[in-house]
Amino acid sequence: MSALTTPPTASHPPNGRARGGRVRAGKIVANLSTAALYEAALREGEGMLAADGPLVVRTGTHTGRSPKDKFVVREPSSEDKVWWGDVNHPISEAHYDRLRARLMTYVADRRLYSQDMFIGAHPAHRRSLRVYTETAWASIFARNLFRRPTAEQLAAFEPNFTIINVPSFEADPETEGTRSGTAILVHLRRMEVIIVGTMYAGEIKKSAFTVMNYLMPDEGVLPMHSSINVGDAGDVAVFFGLSGTGKTTLSADPLRSLIGDDEHGWGGDYVFNFEGGCYAKTIRLSPMYEPDIFATTKRFGTILENVDIDPRTRELDLDSEAITENTRGAYPLHYIGNADPTGVAGMPRNVVFLTADAFGVLPPISRLTREQAAYHFISGYTAKLAGTEVGVKEPSATFSACFGAPFLPRHPGVYAHMLMDRLDEFDVPVWLVNTGWTGGPYGTGERMNIAHTRNMVRAALSGALADVPTQVDPVFGLAIPVAVPGVPTDVLTPRDTWADPSAYDVAARRIAGMFHANFESYADGVGPEVRAAGPIGSDDAGEVGASRPGKG
Repeated sequence: MSALTTPPTASHPPNGRARGGRVRAGKIVANLSTAALYEAALREGEGMLAADGPLVVRTGTHTGRSPKDKFVVREPSSEDKVWWGDVNHPISEAHYDRLRARLMTYVADRRLYSQDMFIGAHPAHRRSLRVYTETAWASIFARNLFRRPTAEQLAAFEPNFTIINVPSFEADPETEGTRSGTAILVHLRRMEVIIVGTMYAGEIKKSAFTVMNYLMPDEGVLPMHSSINVGDAGDVAVFFGLSGTGKTTLSADPLRSLIGDDEHGWGGDYVFNFEGGCYAKTIRLSPMYEPDIFATTKRFGTILENVDIDPRTRELDLDSEAITENTRGAYPLHYIGNADPTGVAGMPRNVVFLTADAFGVLPPISRLTREQAAYHFISGYTAKLAGTEVGVKEPSATFSACFGAPFLPRHPGVYAHMLMDRLDEFDVPVWLVNTGWTGGPYGTGERMNIAHTRNMVRAALSGALADVPTQVDPVFGLAIPVAVPGVPTDVLTPRDTWADPSAYDVAARRIAGMFHANFESYADGVGPEVRAAGPIGSDDAGEVGASRPGKG
């Protein structure tokens, strides 16, 4: 899309053997089966076997990601491509080498587990990944989350990049340039990631995603923080969203085949999953509304992080947040009955942006113009939900470019430009779906009814909303369907769900102001039509309940 500025890119490092140097440990146990790793984990006291078969583990003080402790090595081959700043903190090669050398000394008399895996379901874009872990349960996590090679592929396996995960080792901030003893270090030339000082396994998953986000644009592939499913007619739907917005829940639709729940690539007229598994939030999972995901919590092979368990009966309490709100389950994709084993599908027919608006001001579903799609993709608004990151105790408004800023090594303009080109080329409709609060903000209102959200999404994907009249939201300018099959009409307009409409007006203006403040840093890189596609400004708010001119 010409309105978006794309920073220049260069070719990616050649595909081949990982260049981070050899990992030498006292003993490396390679490619154990899940059953053998279960035995090792239980023997070493790493976790507890739950009544129905999953392995329940604790991740210590880190029950979420530590984004402020993630660093990218500043080195000549990638320096000009990386989006330096609050997301990608630089660290010198000297500091990296110092930490790595000390880490290799640390593991010289210790045992490490290794798994040889693939990331990328499409053969043309696949990478070979070797994951070293200090614990057996984290090795199961890697087996669950990445794609498993066949025996023949394993025999000839050569890693393209490597992840070294040693939680018991701590970085030295004074001599190694880190912020704390926790560090996630990404070296893009050596294709190596080091993770120390944290047991939270999501760091393994997301560091691999960061590397793919760096590599894929040079291959003409848009990497996406998204879930994807496909209907019987081959109608592919892409769901963008941050953690807690419903990517996993909404994509696991029994009426559609699941391609994947979190990380994908869009290479022109095809899409493909990066992963071979799912990493789902398990807090308050419902056997009624999320039956497939709920069933994975009762299966051998699933890793459950920080889920409450009765030490005597070994029964799970999925409603408990005694340890963290961010309880997680890691399981292979084939545990979802309707998952597509190929991980590859055709051209998307619909794109859905998911947000969990904690302030209850966004409509539950609306259709976006091309300009609004660019604006909201760059904005990436949602509520940062409790537990997903260290220190987040309650929902707060957050903006994450491309619905995945923490994992973008390149400037967001690179990814936004690629998405807009695809939307224009294939004329793909874009929907904004709010899975957050209605009738008021968090603490006053209530979470959107998941059955209603499913009905809205199904209606959008089936084409049932194509000819439904819309009304334009007076603050956000979004086209809201006046009726959706299976959904009460009184929930479609957010202002009408509040007991005090004037309180809604105040909240809506406040969030509109946040949108504008956030977008200022991107405004110079987009055209005026995209800048104008956001909500109304504070100066022209007027009466919120009135119609908005010039839209719809």
